[in-house]
Amino acid sequence: MMDTITRYYGDSMPTAVEPAIRLPELGTTTPSQQAVLQRYFPNHALRRMEQWALDNTASDENDIALATALRSGHALKQWRWPKQPVLFFSDAHADADAFAASLIASGGIVEDGQQLRLSDYGKKACFVIGGDCLDKGPSNLALLRKIRQLLDTGAKVKLLAGNHDIRLLVGLRTLVRPRTVLSEHFFLRMGPKVVPLLKEVFDVYLSGNPLPHSIPDEATCRQRLMPRDTWPQAFADAARGKLSDEAIAKEIAGMAKKRDSFEQAYRDAGLDLRQVYATAQRCVDLFFAPGGEFSWFFSKMKLSYRAGSFLFIHAGLDDNVADLLKKKGHRHLNKLFRKQHSDDLFSFYYGAVNNTLRTKYRKTDLPLSKKGVKKVNKLGIHAIMHGHRNQTNGQRLMLRQGLLHIEGDITMDRNSRIKEGLSGLGVGFTLIHPSGKVIGISNDHHATRVLEPASYLTWH
Repeated sequence: MMDTITRYYGDSMPTAVEPAIRLPELGTTTPSQQAVLQRYFPNHALRRMEQWALDNTASDENDIALATALRSGHALKQWRWPKQPVLFFSDAHADADAFAASLIASGGIVEDGQQLRLSDYGKKACFVIGGDCLDKGPSNLALLRKIRQLLDTGAKVKLLAGNHDIRLLVGLRTLVRPRTVLSEHFFLRMGPKVVPLLKEVFDVYLSGNPLPHSIPDEATCRQRLMPRDTWPQAFADAARGKLSDEAIAKEIAGMAKKRDSFEQAYRDAGLDLRQVYATAQRCVDLFFAPGGEFSWFFSKMKLSYRAGSFLFIHAGLDDNVADLLKKKGHRHLNKLFRKQHSDDLFSFYYGAVNNTLRTKYRKTDLPLSKKGVKKVNKLGIHAIMHGHRNQTNGQRLMLRQGLLHIEGDITMDRNSRIKEGLSGLGVGFTLIHPSGKVIGISNDHHATRVLEPASYLTWH
């Protein structure tokens, strides 16, 4: 059989190099894929495979820890692999160029001019977008339109929610639902991070024309967008018993800071409050109205996706969600996600469901214990594939209470990369292949990482 790595990476692999590990069959190299690989991986040793080490650090101790964890879960219920290749891309953060380059690098998508189409390999694959499509990068609208292009190819796509995406969803829903003291601060809670999106929408859809007559005066706009002056005490009274005193105090203090930073940010962007309100209303139409250009975005969004022994979710798990998974499964989790963000913004935003979008396993996050891990292991879930924690050296493997986590946020968007001291775009993907391998490719790491759990299950 033809050397599969050569077949995938074409002429970019010198024939003098013999890889120690061979990738599974990934399909015929396309010209657009080859161009992306040559542009973004010029010095990348894609030809060189390395065994994927825990915490990206090879050591006997890490090998033993990984083997112990994989065997422990396998003993409760055997590993199962997806029936089709799963390609994972996460945290594109408004960088359409990085997202498109990553799609093309995966071999699943071919670019014709500015349009995308499925390759033969892509027709057999599942594309999982791991959340955080919005904020930080150069253009939210361009990224959303690129995802729409991917959907229009007929690809099998699973679009997962990220905390940045849900912050917009909740903030906009606040404008169309009856105001309550428990949720009226959610528009402000988006803070200055939403201003680039508002500015972009204003420039594209409203700039150059008078504001609609329906837009009220500034005082009324402020009343509709911001929490009332008496909100801090009213919120503390209403939230008592639902949140801890510490969480209430933190939320109130955070809103005071965000009020100042948000107002400064929209002024710096050249907007006044009436323009902010008009733009927010246009966003409501774009994202929620039937026929709105981006009405598909939140309607297609799910909290989780499961393929074989892999659970895909934006950030992670906690014991409450592990219990829900054990009792009712991940499909119920998706139904609960949709119901809560439609009916009860407060319970959704501060509860266990939304914790899966923002946890970093800190002391302030809802905890995941070994007992919770055992529950999901008994369901046959042995690995969490997620984004949220950005990495600067490609994807990373971690254990959380003995449960394997594959961290797939490779810092795609160029603005975040500047802050991290990285150059250019972040290009890469994670592949979970039916042959029993997990493969991590990133232009920030010098080799292709390969994890084969079966080798640990039989390891002595």
